This record gives sequence, C-alpha cells and structure tokens, in this order.
Amino acid sequence: MADQTAKLTLPDGRSCNLPVVVGTENEHAVDIRSLRADTGYITLDSGYMNTGATTSAITYIDGEAGILRYRGIPIEDLAEKSTFVETAYLLIHGELPTQAQLDTFSHQLTRHSMIHEDMHHFYAGFPSTSHPMAVIAAMVSSMSAYYPDCLDRSSPMDLHITRILSKVRTIAAFAYKKSIGQPVMYPRNALPYCANFLHMMFAVPAEPYEPDPIVVKALNQLFILHADHEQNCSTSTVRLVGSSGANVYAAVAAGVLALWGPLHGGANQEVVEMLEEIQASGSDVKQFVSDIKNKKGNRRLMGFGHRVYKNYDPRAKVLKSMADELLNHLGINDPMLDIARELEETALKDDYFISKKLYPNVDFYSGILYRAIGIPTPMFTVMFALGRIPGWIAHWKEMVEDTSTKIGRPRQIYTGQPQRAYVPRELRK
Repeated sequence: MADQTAKLTLPDGRSCNLPVVVGTENEHAVDIRSLRADTGYITLDSGYMNTGATTSAITYIDGEAGILRYRGIPIEDLAEKSTFVETAYLLIHGELPTQAQLDTFSHQLTRHSMIHEDMHHFYAGFPSTSHPMAVIAAMVSSMSAYYPDCLDRSSPMDLHITRILSKVRTIAAFAYKKSIGQPVMYPRNALPYCANFLHMMFAVPAEPYEPDPIVVKALNQLFILHADHEQNCSTSTVRLVGSSGANVYAAVAAGVLALWGPLHGGANQEVVEMLEEIQASGSDVKQFVSDIKNKKGNRRLMGFGHRVYKNYDPRAKVLKSMADELLNHLGINDPMLDIARELEETALKDDYFISKKLYPNVDFYSGILYRAIGIPTPMFTVMFALGRIPGWIAHWKEMVEDTSTKIGRPRQIYTGQPQRAYVPRELRK
C-alpha cells in the first residue's frame, strides 16, 4: 500500500478518498472495496477490463512491452531452460525446485499417473462423437467422487494437486484413444511427464514406441507457454468457483469448461482453419490480406492481436523458432507453415495491421506445432487445458491460502421493468 489516495466526486456533490494500491512492477490501482458501503455507488466494468479482482504473486504481464514472467522469471528463459514439470512446481510453490524437490515432485507425478479402473466405464458411456473437452471436464469433476477427502479443507492439499496434474494427461490420452477406437495405453513409469503423455497418445500394442526427444522438447515448450496467463477467463472462473469453498477438482473442471469457448481456448484451431482456407484458395496470402482490410467475404485474421498484448506476444516468438526446429527435424514440408510465414511477414509490414497493433499471438504457431506432433485438431483445446492446469492450481492454492478471500459476488445495474402489478391470465392480451 502506498500513502496515496484518489478523490472521487459524485453527482450529488459528495466526494470520497479511495486508497491507491501499487504493485511490485509499479502497477497502480484504485481500491474501491469500501465504495458501496461508503457511498451506495458501484462501478460498472463489462468484461472486467479495468477491474482487479485480486492481488496475485504468480504471473506478471506487460502487454505494451510484450513481457510475460512466471514468479518473476521471463517466459523466454523458462521455455529455453526449464521443463514443464519444473515450471509447474515454480507456479504452484513459488520457487524453482532444488534437484531433490524436483525429483520428489516428479516421482509423485509418476506414482499418481494411473486413474481408478472404475473410471474406465465412463468412457464407454460417452457417445463416440463426444468432444474431448466435454469428456475431460466430466472426468476431472468426477475425481472428487473417488477422492472424497478433498471435501475436507484440512486434507493434504499437495496430494490433490499432484493427482490432478498427473492424472489429467492420462484422462486426455484415454479420451483420444477411445475416440479413434484404439485400446488405451497405460502410462510407463520410466518416462518423464511429457514423454509419457506422447506414449499414451501414440503407442499401440505390440509395436515399440519411443518418444522423439525433439517432439518432447516442443511439447514441454507448448505446455510451459500455456501454463498461466494471469486473470484470463478460465483462471478467473477457477478462482470464482473456488471462492465458494468448492474443492480443487470442481474448480479445475470449471476452468476446463471456460477454456472450451472458441474465444478462449479454441483460437489455435481457428488459426489452422484459416490457413487451410488460404491454402484451398490457391495460397494467395496477399489477396487474403486485402480481403480482410476491405472486409470482403467475412474473412478474419486469426492468431493476430491479443486482448492484453499490444506488442509481439513473447510466446509467439518462442513457438516460431520451435516450429522451424521441429519441422526441419521431422522433415515435414508443411505448406501451411510457408503460408503462415508469408502471412506474418505481410501483416507485420502493413500499416493497417501495425496501426491496430495486430501482432502474432501464441495461437498463431501452436496449431502448426500440434499438427506436426500428430495431435488432431479436436484435441487442440485439450492440449491448451493440459498446459494451463498448473496455473489454475496455483491460483486456486493462492486464493485458498489467503485468509482475506471472500466469496465472489459481482454486482449489477438493473435495467429491467420497474415494479408493476401482476395481471391475471384471463386479462392478458
């Protein structure tokens, strides 16, 4: 807290002084928590674009400068030097682990990678056309039935955290296998987190499968870059649900469902569909860009621009380099990557897009990487969810450990009918 206040003057002449809060990166906020009690007024902020719902020590974003840090560490350093498991530990526990702590954490994730055998029956009950996000949300929520001690707030928090983080990749891989009619592949304890997920996704009985180290590296980077992004829609949902005292499985399942929306987690799928559209029309990028600028054919530029970033998304820079490395390593000549590169180059030189600050975001290259790995398009949002799990857990944990947390209860301004009389049915016209 700084010894600063902001003065608010109301239409009736009254005024009040509101405290100013200053963050560690010199972010400023006007604290309005006493506003309604003192004045009867509330603030109106659709989409919460200018409202800080909480203070948090997890992630820092400067959209103007293109900065993203987890617990103070730049995302570029984590993507280059860390693993997803180490980054997950950092987000959840606040510090990078020692080697002993990392070994213990990794061992716990391995021990809890299996799901209860009874849960296999759930997969048989879902229609073959089920979207994998529906399956993931249902399965994560059902975990609270298998671990009812989660309903006791005094039960070991770390155990439930480990269960979710470990089992969700198994749940996702099993959902994919069932959707294509293949037998599920159980996790292999000898494999680390991301390699084990690839094994469960792509191994088949009686055929040897060893995850490619470069593919494992790419998946680690993808998961790291998606691991947290401050108070986005799904993370805010996790915190709102958790504020009621709901268990961590219920809160994370709510995050999965919020992420499912095409405006949130489905954006990388829309990028791939856009690139496919350009390819089908003869790969004429310049014409596509011209159509967007002239608003022809209802075309949209997907994967550019971001609600937060007004500069180049730092995650996109990492994935652009990873896309080059992975596709070269695999010997993949993907025409869509050439289209993506040309589209990026064209847009970054065009005053129309520059003036609107439409720079590539994380979704622009992530879809291409998932395609190269072999992930089918319907699983893209699931991959986003797998990466985001540590961030959701970290925010749920931070909120639970904060004794000042209150149940979320946004206000509203009522715009409906004023009080009126009930009209009997026989008199209604």
